[in-house]
Amino acid sequence: MSTPLAQRAAHVIAQVSPDAPADFVLRREIGTDPDLDSVEKRALTGAVFAFFRWFAWLDTTDALPRRVLAALDLQKRFDADPAAIKPEALAALALPPWALASLDFPSPEARLAYLRQLQRPPSLWIRPQREFAASIARALRHTAPADFGSPSLGFRPADSTPAPTALRYTGPSDLFKAEEFKKGLFEIQDLASQIVGHACAPLPTETWWDACCGEGGKTLHLSDLMDNKGVIWATDRHTGRLATLRKRAGRAQAFNYRAVTWNGGPFLPTKTKFDGILVDAPCSGVGTWQRNPHARWTLTETDIRELFAIQLQLLENTHKALKPGGRLVYAVCTITRQETTEVVRAFSAAHPELEPITLLGQTAPAADGLFLWPHELDANGMFLAAWRKR
Repeated sequence: MSTPLAQRAAHVIAQVSPDAPADFVLRREIGTDPDLDSVEKRALTGAVFAFFRWFAWLDTTDALPRRVLAALDLQKRFDADPAAIKPEALAALALPPWALASLDFPSPEARLAYLRQLQRPPSLWIRPQREFAASIARALRHTAPADFGSPSLGFRPADSTPAPTALRYTGPSDLFKAEEFKKGLFEIQDLASQIVGHACAPLPTETWWDACCGEGGKTLHLSDLMDNKGVIWATDRHTGRLATLRKRAGRAQAFNYRAVTWNGGPFLPTKTKFDGILVDAPCSGVGTWQRNPHARWTLTETDIRELFAIQLQLLENTHKALKPGGRLVYAVCTITRQETTEVVRAFSAAHPELEPITLLGQTAPAADGLFLWPHELDANGMFLAAWRKR
């Protein structure tokens, strides 16, 4: 027996394809139905994502609405007791075998914790502008700061908090309709992405380059950390993304940036030399698979190999613009070996003039970079590495 929710979710799922990802179809579906309230939107999104989260468990001979109901039942059982789903089943079915083989876990316990994290609905994180952090927490009410107390994270909570203003939101409201959001006082930004900005640690007196800025989430964070001073060059190959950045920057009253198109090639957008360069490179997005489970079933090993070459080339092209003593930060929202440690090793071997540097309160630089695991942060997975020009 079906339900209206299962039928509506099935209608969305039937439109999903590699060219029309689930999150895109959901936005289109929700955006064309003004009668859906915030509770119904969350329920529909949850049902669609539960379907792809438990996709490999479902009987493909069943009708789509029945599979949606089966996925929701699995989600309910797992949320009540994660041990109800055997570790062997998680390892075999939560993601494609090639993807699991591409991840280097620090321990078997970490592997199981990661697989369980993948099957949970994701948390919602916001980044208030620093001067409004306390007032935003009071206004939105249903918020809590990030907890960095896990010893495995390698941070020193007593003297180094990687994202001091990050807030987890657990309330019922549609944050895009909040007056504080409309005024630009906070952004919806995942915790791992916020940590990237703090890893850059830009100063108001510096000149930075956000080389793959996209729609500007990290550019706006750098601007806030720089007190809207200094200069940030924000580049991307897509003019539409830069247009979105300009709108977001106007809302946030961020003015210390220059938005310029750049295709990632050897001809740089400026002759300026930089104190810091952030290469938030195009990647597979494996670190976002908890938030975007449909992507687990569309990415291929060939995609990973192609991305390795793109990431390495971006580092090769951008590092030439560093000042002596300047810092180069590499960030990707993925955790595959090919896009993280293999990129770092290849780049470091080719550039002895760049020395690895510490990030986020580390006692010593990690030669192969720093992993931010989803199960440790309750957020997206992220990888970071950084160098200083000697």
